[in-house]
Amino acid sequence: MLNNVKVHKYGDHVDTDTILPGRYLDLRTEAELAPYCLAGLDADFVGRAKPGDVIVGGKNFGTGSSREHAPLAIKGNGVSCIVAINYARIFYRNAINIGLPVFECPDLVADVAHGDTIDVNATTGTFVLNGKLYQAKPFAPSVKDIIEAGGLVQFVRQRTQPAFPR
Repeated sequence: MLNNVKVHKYGDHVDTDTILPGRYLDLRTEAELAPYCLAGLDADFVGRAKPGDVIVGGKNFGTGSSREHAPLAIKGNGVSCIVAINYARIFYRNAINIGLPVFECPDLVADVAHGDTIDVNATTGTFVLNGKLYQAKPFAPSVKDIIEAGGLVQFVRQRTQPAFPR
């Protein structure tokens, strides 16, 4: 549970080019990408973001290209999760695959404002804003397992390692 984390709220149809402009696509790691996160939308985000903060978007968050650079840049800034009304399908899957929780919770999106502080439980998908509890749409069990493992690569590693080392 994370208490009193800051909300960075954006609107509908935030695309991957505004999350991470194309001129940074030659970078690959979270650490390399993090300084350019949201450079096309909110140039001050990186300076304001603190570990555990939450990004809130509207409809169709992460629309655009299929590259996973955008969620990697977000994760590299220590964002605990993203909450939106819904997501572009490929962004959603890329975020899951790197272990970044992406929740659908339209009621929270409607009630929260940029700069608010909320309590977050990324394990249960629950949020508290001004004493009101919000429950995000639950993940499918397989998705939950991938996120809990830290991403798809770690999930596969955990399941393919021999039970007894040689």
